[in-house]
Amino acid sequence: MRAPGFWARREPGVLALGLAPLGALYGAFTARRMARPGLRVGVPVICVGNFVAGGAGKTPAAIAIAHLLRDRGEKVAFLSRGYRGAARSGAVAVDPNIHRAEDVGDEPLLLARVAPCFVARDRRLAAQAAIDAGASVLVLDDGLQSPALAKDCSFALIDGGAGFGNGLCLPAGPLRAAPAMQLPYVSAVVFVDGVSDASVAAHEAVSEKMILNARLEPDPLVAANLRNQNVLAFAGIGRPDKFFATLRALGARVVVARGFADHQLYSSAQLDGLLAEAANLRLTPVTTQKDVVRLAPAYAEKVVVLPVALRFDEAGQVAALLTEALAKRRATP
Repeated sequence: MRAPGFWARREPGVLALGLAPLGALYGAFTARRMARPGLRVGVPVICVGNFVAGGAGKTPAAIAIAHLLRDRGEKVAFLSRGYRGAARSGAVAVDPNIHRAEDVGDEPLLLARVAPCFVARDRRLAAQAAIDAGASVLVLDDGLQSPALAKDCSFALIDGGAGFGNGLCLPAGPLRAAPAMQLPYVSAVVFVDGVSDASVAAHEAVSEKMILNARLEPDPLVAANLRNQNVLAFAGIGRPDKFFATLRALGARVVVARGFADHQLYSSAQLDGLLAEAANLRLTPVTTQKDVVRLAPAYAEKVVVLPVALRFDEAGQVAALLTEALAKRRATP
């Protein structure tokens, strides 16, 4: 799905206002769902989610949190439902050497390169499989609104360049429920890449919670190689424009920018067209980590990938939050 443009407008337009009653119902339903008690499993569960539909850097944040946990000796496993993965009757241990995005989703393929990742439509099945495999702590990539599992610490990410858009709930806007209804289930809010004019209202709406800051940093070697290069950039992520802006900021000349729906499964015809366009214009084709795992190897080897990593400005506070959450969970029978 590609987010409709009217979601991003700070002032709701006619279409958004017309859909607002439906959005209010959706938000109320989501809030009631979040209030259901989740299954308490045998190890701590850390959730990385967001308030809206779409990306905010959840997967890089989950990876950064996993590194912090592993630094303190934990055996981390990721849990994911995948996205548009093939039908599964149980949990799947993701193997990036075997599985494809069509099998398990794109984000699990990235996560499994860092720590074991288990995918299931029912997160409870994924949790049990991870525990059986020896995990001491589970990191849930997405799932803030899911009541399946009880969480011991939840980080809610906000894209500093987008905020809450027009401030309405699906389908009128990007929110899954009103922020006030979601905040009771959040331990800390993380603003990714600063607070802009678009996210000032979001910052005010969550000010009662602990607010942390983080940045998505491009790989410095790849970034240096792309500087002053003429590129054709393509991305099927929550906000393709953010990727294009990142390329421009590091000094690449984005001659052609092609945005696609989040989790886009590219056809051979689409990829052939992109590569032909790049060749005809003498441009370097560039895409994201999340996109390249959806490409067949024959296509992946023909594009440049710009990896990014999330860095917490207050990594010490994040580590302390995790330590406290784990200690509290393990002190509870």
